[in-house]
Amino acid sequence: TADPAGGPGTMAQPRVLLTKEPAPQTVPASDLPMKVYEVALNTGTDSSSGLATAGFRTAKYLPTEWHLNNSELYHKAFAGCEQAERGRAEAKELAEYAAAAAQRAQQDSTAAVGERLQDIHFWKAELQREIQDLDAETCLLAAQKLRLERVLDATEVPYAIATDNLQCRERRQAPDLVSDEVERELLKEAELIRNIQDLLKRTLMQASNQMRLNRDHKEFCEMDWSDKVETYNIDDKCGKYSNQSTNIQFHPSSVKFEESASTPETWAKFSHDNMYRAEREKLASINLRALIDNILHDTSEDMRKQCAAVNEPFAKHCGELDDTKHKLEHHLKKILKEIGYQEANIAALKQAIKDKEAPMKVAQTRLYDRSFRPNVDLCRDEAQFRLIREVEELTESINSLKKKLLESEQTLRNLEDARMNLEKEIAVKTNSIFIDRQKCMAHRARYPVVVKLAGYQ
Repeated sequence: TADPAGGPGTMAQPRVLLTKEPAPQTVPASDLPMKVYEVALNTGTDSSSGLATAGFRTAKYLPTEWHLNNSELYHKAFAGCEQAERGRAEAKELAEYAAAAAQRAQQDSTAAVGERLQDIHFWKAELQREIQDLDAETCLLAAQKLRLERVLDATEVPYAIATDNLQCRERRQAPDLVSDEVERELLKEAELIRNIQDLLKRTLMQASNQMRLNRDHKEFCEMDWSDKVETYNIDDKCGKYSNQSTNIQFHPSSVKFEESASTPETWAKFSHDNMYRAEREKLASINLRALIDNILHDTSEDMRKQCAAVNEPFAKHCGELDDTKHKLEHHLKKILKEIGYQEANIAALKQAIKDKEAPMKVAQTRLYDRSFRPNVDLCRDEAQFRLIREVEELTESINSLKKKLLESEQTLRNLEDARMNLEKEIAVKTNSIFIDRQKCMAHRARYPVVVKLAGYQ
């Protein structure tokens, strides 16, 4: 195109107009005053109004009309040039303004897309951080859940030990089959372990539910993060478009808002709510882990304390059984010795009674023979009285010896009964000691250590 000044034409470069360029320096257009012409009438001596010229004057203009017509043409041409010159200046100004406006609009749009990229990057980074934190927290909670499972498995051994101890002690014989302190502590231990197992099972279910909630909210954040990544890539590609890009084209139908489109407030609130819920579940998971720590610490301490509370009376009771058995054995030795003495005493009494038979025969034979004395010689003399007293004395001695023999024999039977009772009681104590020490105490040596009860093994 030709420059208005007559110079060669150049392509207009897009640039931002800081100030409005001045209008072209031309004469301002204005309406010229109409020249008034007085047209003479065709009358008079020189006029052509006569009949002889009637056919020639109908198609003729007057010179003044001809000059007037030319003047009007000159005026219109001058006004057209001025209007065209003004139109060219306005067109140039409009084109330059449109180019600057388009450049400013594109720069503003690029800046807006850049700000949007920063917002998307912020939420994307926050979501990614929350996803990583929630994933790490879920792993920690899984480790705590594994500890709970280990502790639950480890409690089977103490429970089996307690129930086995109770069953073994049921095989004690009377009178040792008593409800003593050991049995009461064993019952408390079995009840404690059952309660701990129930608590661990409930806590395991709670941990499983919390891990599921953690994974669900992590998935929500991951879906939101994935959308943010895709949106970031789209806006990043849009921000790199320029007028020189080769992959741009017209999309008239894109200049509209989607009915399902969100607002910046709802967009930010959606991610904020996702993060808020994820953070809430993360805090709940942290609190649950702390609760599990306290539960495992308390349960392991309670079981070890109860184990000590059982072992102490067990050892004490075994000591009492040993002491009682030793005393019973000591008394048995005394009884056995006394039985020997008593048997010798009975033998001596029997011999003493037997020894009185000969004197009794002598005295009675003397009395019998003297009863044959004739007539007046059958006298109650001193010898007769003495023989009678001797027989009475021997009879009394024999009766006394027999009574003592009966007493001694009864004492011997009592000693034998005592011996049998002592031997039976010693057997009962031996059985009780075997059950408590060899069965129960030896079995309790397999009680898990604190590290295993705490779930670290």
